Parts: sequence; structure tokens; C-alpha cells
Amino acid sequence: QVQPVESGGGLVQAGGSLRLSCAASGRTFSGYAMGWFRQAPGKEREFVAAISGSGTVTYYADSVKGRFTISRENAKDTVHLQMNSLKPEDTAVYYCAARSFGLAHFTLSPADFGSWGQGTQVTVSS
Repeated sequence: QVQPVESGGGLVQAGGSLRLSCAASGRTFSGYAMGWFRQAPGKEREFVAAISGSGTVTYYADSVKGRFTISRENAKDTVHLQMNSLKPEDTAVYYCAARSFGLAHFTLSPADFGSWGQGTQVTVSS
């Protein structure tokens, strides 16, 4: 298993940008699909974006499509989430997670990912 560790959260004004990073130490990083999820206070954890092990396949939640971009650098065991045009409703704790099996549109729930980071807070002020 890989162990994800997130970084890059913070406070930003609406319309601004942030870039989250996730370093995943452990076994062969390219063998894992990676995902970003978020959880706002009082809400369930929700899918944000995911990327296949090779980086050729990506999925996004409708709420972030066109604003967020997920990418990975397998040589550095790192996955990124570039967040642009941020809105107050993007405020949440963002989690990075790893999946040791293939990635498909029906494998994007939190239960489909086995290794989780501790999360990083993103706060968007209006």
C-alpha cells in the first residue's frame, strides 16, 4: 500500500487558485489510481477528481469540471490538484486517496479507495 500525504491547502478569496499536492510513499506509485475527495462540515465525503496510474484517464465531479485539473508525476510519486476559479462552496477538507485496482466511472466512491491521507483544509472566502 502507498501512504498519501497532502499539502498545499490554505485560505484564498473567491475566484482565486490553489494547488494541492499529494506525495504517496510506499509501493510502485504508478500502479495506483489516485483520487481527490473533499468533506465539508456536516456533509458526507464526496468525490472531486481521479486519475489512472498511467495518467491517461481522468474523471471529475460535475461541480468542479472545467475549474479543477488533476495530474500526476510518477517519477516523483506525486499527484496534484490545480484548483482555479474557486468558490466559497469549495471550502472543505481535501483528502488524497489511492486505489490499487483499475479506475472506471463506477469506482469513484470513497469506498473504492483503500489508502487515505490526513487531509488538508481549503477555505474560500467570499
